[in-house]
Amino acid sequence: MSTTLDMDGPAAPPRSNGELVFAAPWESRAFGLVVTLVDSGRFTYEEFRSRLIVRVGEVEARPYWEAWLAALEDMLSGTVDEATVTARAAALREVDDHGDDHEH
Repeated sequence: MSTTLDMDGPAAPPRSNGELVFAAPWESRAFGLVVTLVDSGRFTYEEFRSRLIVRVGEVEARPYWEAWLAALEDMLSGTVDEATVTARAAALREVDDHGDDHEH
């Protein structure tokens, strides 16, 4: 089951010619993770959007996708242990540092 997310209003993601804009691979992954968690019923998009609006408003110069990630972390707080998150974040940074996810 795929959920249509209402992504308009104060927390709307950045777009160019109607298409979502991602400057780095992690941004699209964070977006996809929220969509997957909403589709699976982990939380509603409205719950996430409410948290995102708070995070967007906290720091004026914060890049949008960093606020998105902070809101996602809020939603997942307490569901995964810190060591797992730290290890996965390090692995994702390694992928982004090389621009791909395979070894050369």
